[in-house]
Amino acid sequence: MLGIVGTIPDENFPLITGTVRLEEDHIIIDNHSVHVNRGTPALIAAAVKTLKYINQPDPYCYLVGDIGTGEGSVHLYQHLAANIMETPCNALVFHYFQPEVRLFKKVIAAIAKMPDKPILIADAGFMYVAKMGGDAPFFDLFTPDAGELAYLADEKAPHPFYTRGFILHEDNLVPELIKRAYQHHNAAAHLLVKGAKDYVADENGIISVIDEPVEEALEAIGGTGDTLTGIVSALVASGMEIKEASAKAARINRLAGFYARPTPATQIYDIIKQIPRALDEVLGDDSWGEIIL
Repeated sequence: MLGIVGTIPDENFPLITGTVRLEEDHIIIDNHSVHVNRGTPALIAAAVKTLKYINQPDPYCYLVGDIGTGEGSVHLYQHLAANIMETPCNALVFHYFQPEVRLFKKVIAAIAKMPDKPILIADAGFMYVAKMGGDAPFFDLFTPDAGELAYLADEKAPHPFYTRGFILHEDNLVPELIKRAYQHHNAAAHLLVKGAKDYVADENGIISVIDEPVEEALEAIGGTGDTLTGIVSALVASGMEIKEASAKAARINRLAGFYARPTPATQIYDIIKQIPRALDEVLGDDSWGEIIL
């Protein structure tokens, strides 16, 4: 089962754990309904669509409201440190979080004690705090964009705000940033770097590059990085090897965007609706069973 940890941009949203389902463009957990626009709700919706297609159960989520004050994140860190060992999940993806190294360390310590450590995936704030704590190698997959990768690649930056200017986050510099992140032990075992080209890499270098189809209108639509993280997390939780899942997820996310025929008015759920069609094409094509370079 896939576990998803993240925040909802609503200060009145309580700390809730449980299975999440999707009803049209809303995720439903307990008696709460959240509109899918971007952020963690978009990640969850993409994961639910993917899991349903491959006959896997709906994800188990750990959610709390946080509008950037960090108050909700603190409650969630504390809950995870005390309860994460009881998780029913074989894979956990951590998403939007306010970085708090001291509490993060407690969560990591609890996971390290588990007899069967789940596969750990991190994006956004939780990826930042993993690097801040010097624990990036504890994770199995990071899913940064080029800007987030620049922070991982800067061994001296204590916070994304302080990423040094000479470490540019331009797409054509991604291969060098990947190399630098691994050189300084600030990357997970695998990287799926999101951008104009999507890169799958590990400590030995770039494994695959996925750059088709191209839909320039997608650049203006928030949430496409969240959907990619949701898709790859679902595939990994199903038992697919991380490198293969990363390459296929990148292709699936691009195809879903292509099939949505995006315009500047397109919403992220319009793309999420196309994920089953994209899954059908990619998972039904044996040639995508091989990692390409």
